Amino acid sequence: MTRPVAVVTGATSGLGRIAALDLAGRGYRIGMVARSRTKADAMTSELKAVAGDVPVDVFYADLGLISHARRVGQEIAAFYPRLDVLVNNAGLHAFSQRTTTEGFADMTAVNYLGPFVLTHALTDRLLGSAPSRIVNVASEASQQAKSIAPAEDLRHVAPYTRRASMPLYGRTKLMTIMWTQELARRLDPAKVTVNCCDPGFNATGLGRDLPGSTVLQRVLNTLRIGDPRKGAGIIVRLATDPAFAHTSGGYFSVRDAKPLECPEPGRDPRVQKELWDQTMALLADRGAFG
Repeated sequence: MTRPVAVVTGATSGLGRIAALDLAGRGYRIGMVARSRTKADAMTSELKAVAGDVPVDVFYADLGLISHARRVGQEIAAFYPRLDVLVNNAGLHAFSQRTTTEGFADMTAVNYLGPFVLTHALTDRLLGSAPSRIVNVASEASQQAKSIAPAEDLRHVAPYTRRASMPLYGRTKLMTIMWTQELARRLDPAKVTVNCCDPGFNATGLGRDLPGSTVLQRVLNTLRIGDPRKGAGIIVRLATDPAFAHTSGGYFSVRDAKPLECPEPGRDPRVQKELWDQTMALLADRGAFG
């Protein structure tokens, strides 16, 4: 294992695809967590075309399922003797309520609980690979969340309208920022740094449930609006730039990596710890750490 290793979730499309291609071009061995074999095969071919002899490894899982996130984390930890970068990029904006087979709201599971469990499963490998980095993809939509009640919000599965989906999506991204900052306090930054970013507006498949989103995405791409290369750029910068080697617990903007504050409902470290404790208790009850 002479090359550094980067594991990227959601690497078959959108920001994750561009970030994975960039990291491969920089010499990183790429580990993809993917649901679709067809998309993973296509992405592997694209990575090979761009980076030649850079090894590519694929791990299959649906990160909306806690059992999958735990299992794939264990597989990755067993496969790699070292892990230099973990990018938690996979995300979902659902415009109506869907619950997973494990009983969680789909957005909460994909955007927050799955990455939490995956990262927990890989923490020992990351610590043993020091110095290493974790990059979590948040969103400016976190500003839409006007409140946070961890015990209730983690379990929220009530129906909602398309209009109401934005603050709920934003709450899952607020949880991402809160978790990032709490995890950073729990890990030695000399060994593992943990940061998150706002990648800005991107014309990707995140809102694929919205009717007409495919056509809209093509129009935006043609007009160069929401260029995902900018969003992927801040992800790669946090993963590789020496300027962030000793920075942990930060939240950074796509605009020149400007430091951002966690939105007010989740800014207090006591509330961040409450979210952590409630998440750990909920997941322990579901056997996520057994």
